[in-house]
Amino acid sequence: MSAPKSAVRSDPDIRTSHRYPLMLLMVFVVWWGLLAIAPHYREDWLLENLLVFVAIPLLVWSHRRLPFSHLAYSALFVFFCLHALGSYYTYSEVPYADWYRQITGGDLQALIGSERNHFDRLVHFLYGLLLIPSVAQLLDARGPLRGIWRHLLPVMFIMSNSELYEMIEWQAAEFFGGELGQAYLGAQGDIWDAQKDSALAMLGAIIGLIIYRRLEARGRG
Repeated sequence: MSAPKSAVRSDPDIRTSHRYPLMLLMVFVVWWGLLAIAPHYREDWLLENLLVFVAIPLLVWSHRRLPFSHLAYSALFVFFCLHALGSYYTYSEVPYADWYRQITGGDLQALIGSERNHFDRLVHFLYGLLLIPSVAQLLDARGPLRGIWRHLLPVMFIMSNSELYEMIEWQAAEFFGGELGQAYLGAQGDIWDAQKDSALAMLGAIIGLIIYRRLEARGRG
């Protein structure tokens, strides 16, 4: 029984063209640069962007060694753009309810039955949903898996990273304390915030993997 083919290696367009990920990178750099000019809370912005300072150079460095599909790069692009937006406002203060009111005239908080700012919850869910294509392609390329492990390992990878990030947030909040610690933690008074965020990342990863594997089977992954 042969190992499953990697989505990374099966897309000839990715091997021969680097223009699409380069275009996404250029758009992201412009978007990130505009939001970096005057963030609402500079110290929190710096902490939030540690992820960007590590991940983006790593993706650029590894692009020719391990190119992902256009789908994976597109998903990463959306995630990092949303992360840049959350870093600009701080996650707990992104004014999406105000944007909704300006566009529709309605009250989004009343519609969802909560006064809490849920932008951070949305992005934790999207962390699982949007990173799963690149994670699946990474594991398929570097450690070909068979059977159920080909489906379990990508989700477990997202879960472990999500839990690690929650622990980093907790330690940062303890270390910095005060307003900066609370802004970075973003719990908004919910003692179960870390557990809910991790659960949403797991749910996003499961849904994302189901969608990705179906697209992969149709040759569109």
